[in-house]
Amino acid sequence: MRFAMVFPGQGSQSIGMLAALGAEFPEVTQTFKEASEALGFDLWDVCQNGPEDKLNTTQVTQPAMLTAGVAVWRVWCKLGGSTAAVMAGHSLGEYSALVCANGIDFPDAVGVVADRARFMQDAVPIGVGAVAAILGLDDGGVRSACEQGAEGEVVRAVNFNAPGQVVIAGHKGAVERTIDKAKAAGAKRAMLLPLSVPVHSPLMEPAAERFRETLANATFRVPEVPVLSNVGIAPYEDVETIRANLAAQLHSPVPWTDTMRKIVELDIGVVIESGPGKVLTGLNKRIERSLTGVCAFDDATLKTALEASGHGD
Repeated sequence: MRFAMVFPGQGSQSIGMLAALGAEFPEVTQTFKEASEALGFDLWDVCQNGPEDKLNTTQVTQPAMLTAGVAVWRVWCKLGGSTAAVMAGHSLGEYSALVCANGIDFPDAVGVVADRARFMQDAVPIGVGAVAAILGLDDGGVRSACEQGAEGEVVRAVNFNAPGQVVIAGHKGAVERTIDKAKAAGAKRAMLLPLSVPVHSPLMEPAAERFRETLANATFRVPEVPVLSNVGIAPYEDVETIRANLAAQLHSPVPWTDTMRKIVELDIGVVIESGPGKVLTGLNKRIERSLTGVCAFDDATLKTALEASGHGD
């Protein structure tokens, strides 16, 4: 059966994530060990024991989520799971997809993501930027609220996660004003998120400039499995496009709603989320009811995912 494998990004992390899977499959802790060697600190220990504020720092969260997605994929492969027809990742999750599609070696990806996180944090001082979720307002309404709330500062719709669920980011004052405008326009909820880095907004352009050098020095390959880019929602066909799009991704919106619709157009009916939690599985149900969404992060959910993918048929 044709299925898509998708990988979550920041926001799905939690203390103790993948603990049960790690206790059963050494591939999980081995994957985290590889990442720890590249990073210079014990990533598995932070993921299991915290403190939570350390796990939630951009510099830890990004390599942690990359590693978690790859770890689950490796267990999937050990259990005999078949190869996905297409892969995609939500923002940072695109790096997990590229590793699992053999578009970049895992240790190299850890180094690339570590630089990505550092450049993003350096680009906007803590307290200057903000991120918020707008629920119950259509895309046009959110864009209009951003235009009204900007007042000379930067605020943009940056994550189109599902119909009626859009994330905005930019200067803190502009984001706060946009929250008020969105509520006045009829949003059901509009609230700040615990992120200091205004991801995917124009404020990340300086980070993208620095990041291009990292990407230029990294070894990429054309993925063996099609990977849909966050920029343009098309599969990668050459290495230079990978480098260009990963840089542009830092200051470009994440079109997750359209990504899932593209997967439906590819005649794929099952989407498996590889990584901790079920954030994407929840979003996908709101985007396309025709999709069967399954998360995979422990023994029970992996078995369900294997069945959903036709394993053993």
